[in-house]
Amino acid sequence: MSPEASRRLVILSGPSCAGKSPLYKVLGKFYPELHAQLQKLVLFNSRDPRPGELDGVDFHFRTRVQVEALRQDERYAVLEARRDLQALDIQELEERLRHADVFFEGNPFVALSLMTHCGLANVKRLSVFLSPLSKEEIIYLQAPARNVSLPALLTEIMRRKLLRRTQRQKGYLSAADLADIETRASSAYHELQAAWQFEYVIPNHDGEDSDNWEGFYYLIGDARKTLEAFAGLLQGVVPLGAEKWEEGLLRPQA
Repeated sequence: MSPEASRRLVILSGPSCAGKSPLYKVLGKFYPELHAQLQKLVLFNSRDPRPGELDGVDFHFRTRVQVEALRQDERYAVLEARRDLQALDIQELEERLRHADVFFEGNPFVALSLMTHCGLANVKRLSVFLSPLSKEEIIYLQAPARNVSLPALLTEIMRRKLLRRTQRQKGYLSAADLADIETRASSAYHELQAAWQFEYVIPNHDGEDSDNWEGFYYLIGDARKTLEAFAGLLQGVVPLGAEKWEEGLLRPQA
């Protein structure tokens, strides 16, 4: 596939519960013309659907054995995503990119695999990372005078967001839910260490647990700022809300 013939792969990533899903949803509400230009990339996933998720819409939900078996077929790229396995149909992506922009929303390490896969080297991309902390906040919190463990603080921030999200979705928390929340929360710092590899970082404190996405007709708080920043990037404008992070912004985890 020649780069001239291809359209753009738009990648939106960030830690679990950072606000990726509600951002994509409200893009359709307030910027329907931008939303309509994005064909959603649907990957295979070995985990069970969450409440409200649909097979073939959010993911192609399969067993872990079924996704693992796709390693034997060269048209698929099988990717590790925390405890889950995901898989991309490379041929399907290339075909869709000949006709429209394609949108991926999900795990940072799956996103990085899409950005670095040798079979997708000529694909035009726009990569955006949603961060629960801004660059300025990270610099402030990492100052020696603060005496703050940023990995521990970020884990607690994401733990609270994930707890609120899961309680809203299910109404109760099982032991498996709590274990999954802990896995996702504790991986957030490691995921933020990879954010510099994305073209842009949008700081957003309104995760998927926040009412600011749909509690009122119009968005408020960081939900509004995040939408405006993302829409600007899709339109080719670099807004004030989009940051550039350098490698090493976050210290190695002790």
